[in-house]
Amino acid sequence: MSELEKRKVEHVKIVAQKNEMDRRKFYFDEIRLTHRALPEIDLKEIDPSVEFMGKKLSFPLLISSMTGGGDKLFRKINTNLAEAAEAEGVAMAVGSQRIFFTEPTAKSSFDLRSVAPSALLFSNLGAVQFNEDMTLQHARAVVQVLKADALCLHLNPLQEAVQPGGDTNFSNLRKKIGEIVQGLDVPVIVKEVGAGISCTDAELLIKAGVKYIDVAGSGGTSWSRVEGERSDDSSLGHLFQDWGIPTPTALKQLAPLDVTLIASGGIRSGVDMAKAVVLGASLCGVARPFLNPAMESADAVRKVIQRLKREFVTAMFLLGADRVEKIQGREELILK
Repeated sequence: MSELEKRKVEHVKIVAQKNEMDRRKFYFDEIRLTHRALPEIDLKEIDPSVEFMGKKLSFPLLISSMTGGGDKLFRKINTNLAEAAEAEGVAMAVGSQRIFFTEPTAKSSFDLRSVAPSALLFSNLGAVQFNEDMTLQHARAVVQVLKADALCLHLNPLQEAVQPGGDTNFSNLRKKIGEIVQGLDVPVIVKEVGAGISCTDAELLIKAGVKYIDVAGSGGTSWSRVEGERSDDSSLGHLFQDWGIPTPTALKQLAPLDVTLIASGGIRSGVDMAKAVVLGASLCGVARPFLNPAMESADAVRKVIQRLKREFVTAMFLLGADRVEKIQGREELILK
């Protein structure tokens, strides 16, 4: 097993087994929405479906990037997630596919169209790798193996800074991202991994041609803390474990910009999802709550999706909205 594969196994075990990796800041709890005692709609008539990148989703949920590799654990996790995404009509992003180029057996954990023929699927690579040895051809290859609808390029400077032997050359990365955006036949989503994206960075990305940004703010899983657990000296990872822009704050800051927003980072309920949509998100990403269920079965994952959907629809009902577009970007629904 390669060092990269070992690291991925360690990541999954740490996040799955140690609850303190989820910082559980509940930043969305600080937002209160306007309750409608007279909603004037029938709960049974609510349609929470949305269209994203030309595909219809049953509600605006993205199973966010988690893992992938040659180990049978990764194949089980991704297959269960993909089966559930297909059955429930939601989107799914895989974990970093960099390992695909060094571990031939990793392909099977990313070859998911056989179990999710119509689902909205996103590939994933670390943007910093394009300052190392990755090229446009690598980006095309990972999209092809997944037959993906889009490619996620993740930005993770904090994680790389704390990670033993991390890749920290983020210089001139905007230009490389722009080249990928121009060279691919599918859309590119740029996302953080839990520390948020600022207005300054979003504006740079938009100038590079990026049309989709996943703010991936702080409040949920801390990759600084995870990497600290893997280090001989955990002090740096612990010091920066809550560093970053909270997801609601990132959404508020980026909402006026000409870009489609995805919200992730600390979203743990359908109510959080509704609040994120009110703040301007078109899609809501959730990862950690799916990890342990994905180790069990697709049905276990489906139960989590169904719970989130019921919570989201109930929030829509209590806001008096029978369609998602009636709450999206409607900041006036927030109690001042």
